[in-house]
Amino acid sequence: MRNIAGKTVVLTGASGGIGVYIARALAKEQVNLVSIYRSQQGLDRICAEIKATGGKGINISFDIQKLEELPLLVEKITKFAGHIDILINNAAIEKFRSFHDYSLQDIQSILTTNLLAAMELTRLVLPSMLGRNNGHIVNIASGSGKKGAPYNSIYSASKAGLIMWSDAIRQELADTNVGVSAICPGYTDAGMFRALGVSAPNGMRVAQPTEVANAVLQSIKQNQKEVILDGTSSKIFSAITQLSPQFGDRIFRQLGVVNLNQNCAKKQMQAENIVKN
Repeated sequence: MRNIAGKTVVLTGASGGIGVYIARALAKEQVNLVSIYRSQQGLDRICAEIKATGGKGINISFDIQKLEELPLLVEKITKFAGHIDILINNAAIEKFRSFHDYSLQDIQSILTTNLLAAMELTRLVLPSMLGRNNGHIVNIASGSGKKGAPYNSIYSASKAGLIMWSDAIRQELADTNVGVSAICPGYTDAGMFRALGVSAPNGMRVAQPTEVANAVLQSIKQNQKEVILDGTSSKIFSAITQLSPQFGDRIFRQLGVVNLNQNCAKKQMQAENIVKN
């Protein structure tokens, strides 16, 4: 098992959703944590919490949608840390919509935050990792990248891309000591579902965010390739839906996934309209 104490870890989306729990878990491991998030207020909160537990690190307020400025971010981090040992691509946007209700801006922002920023950050830090022949990339994907989620199609596309890209570069790096892990949570008691005040469909397991955080740690320490948090049943379901997509569609409808996501889309759009008005 790999010891990560003293390693420099960059975590995007550090003070939103499961990012907070990942940051807490990393702090307990005594890493040098670089927390990235758009909101300085959110970063200050998680940074204070980390320092209170004896953790070390810095926070950087940065909008990772600004892809052309990511080299400046990496430069700023390396001035503090010397090099980056572990990169955790966690930042994500999730918007529930009927597909035709997405704007071009919605599509671009989701794909940029969830996929392109992860690719570009990795492209920038990978040469240093390869030069030292040591490092790890963790991509926080989703079960929605395994089976498309209706009324959440752009998010699903971004997470599917993250999974396939992780798979591809992992094979490229197989002869090195740079690991790549994809983490695929299902329903989690954090983030959008909590914000919208909805519950998972009956019979669907809901993971605690601490489980996701622990899975991230284990994926690094044990160099795990892909982690599906919902276990064997979800792996079997994903495999079957590849052979029979219509079976997967039928199960989603029977479990109420389609209706749930449609309801999420209505609630989210109503909330946005209230803010606009």
